[in-house]
Amino acid sequence: MIIVHHLENSRSQRVLWLLEELGLDYEVKRYERNKTTNLAPPELMAVHRLGKSPVIDDGGRMIPETGAIVEHLIETYGAGRLAPKRDSADYGRYKYWIHAAEGSYMPPLVMGLLLTRMETAKMPFFAKPIAGRLVKAVRDGYLDHTTRVHIDYLDAELAKSPYLAGSELTGADIMMSFPAEAALARAPAARGKKNIEAYVKRLHERPAFKRALERGGPYAYA
Repeated sequence: MIIVHHLENSRSQRVLWLLEELGLDYEVKRYERNKTTNLAPPELMAVHRLGKSPVIDDGGRMIPETGAIVEHLIETYGAGRLAPKRDSADYGRYKYWIHAAEGSYMPPLVMGLLLTRMETAKMPFFAKPIAGRLVKAVRDGYLDHTTRVHIDYLDAELAKSPYLAGSELTGADIMMSFPAEAALARAPAARGKKNIEAYVKRLHERPAFKRALERGGPYAYA
């Protein structure tokens, strides 16, 4: 049986969802975040040296990193499901979005979250203006434009089809669900993006998504 080392309220929720879509048996080993730092607990270091989630144990084979897990599960157990055929016109889009999720979309979203925390962090009064100027420089010089361009592109692509690699759900959608949810929750550039809003709603309505929530515990973006 597949074992999922799952951190509450995290990107690893996608792995549980994929397992439900595939109809596979699995066990969840759940870890809670540190209440002060919001980071993963040290127990995860015993699972993988980076101490991050998700990690799966598939018959003794330890696989970290969401994208690697998603590709492994679909290639091993998909039996033609959740991925376009390699010779299809949609296959290139599928591969792009699987890797764009963590490679292109999550970095600016995480940076935005960290900058917001910096703005609201407790610090000496004389440091506050300096921190504010640094944050503004990063937002104005890079982050706001980068985030907006990526969100606009995602919204435009979703105008073409209900899912990112055609008319059916694929692993690309499972990977992109978290960036899309995070963008709607905290990126001003995503406000009013009807295609992204409808897309996330469509994903959340899937029975397998709902079952995964029952297995995984609290999830802020549900």
